[in-house]
Amino acid sequence: MSTQTYATGKRKTAVARVWITAGTGRVEVNGRSAEEFFERETSRMVVRQSLELLELGDKYDVTATVAGGGHSAQAEAMRHGIARALCLEDIERRRALKRAGYLTRDARNKERKKYGRPGARKRFQYSKR
Repeated sequence: MSTQTYATGKRKTAVARVWITAGTGRVEVNGRSAEEFFERETSRMVVRQSLELLELGDKYDVTATVAGGGHSAQAEAMRHGIARALCLEDIERRRALKRAGYLTRDARNKERKKYGRPGARKRFQYSKR
């Protein structure tokens, strides 16, 4: 096993650069612990999903830098990056991660506002008279 494995995860406009190393299960985001960085318990759970699916939660240390998006998208981008890094470590893990949907880049973005309308799809109120 190499000393460090790098992968990039993305979700909406959030980008996570993820490095995994053999360790004790420590997760560090932008220089802070995951518990400190992600305020919501659900976001912390999402970050660890890839590791816990393969029962590797205490075997790897994760270091990540995230930018863009909100906390939820950043957590999902980290999950994507961790899953990709785990596949690079061992190709046998790919099937389980792919089946769980952690290797798929969720490309849904906010639809742009169109001209002549108040939003992407909303229209101004129609007046018959």
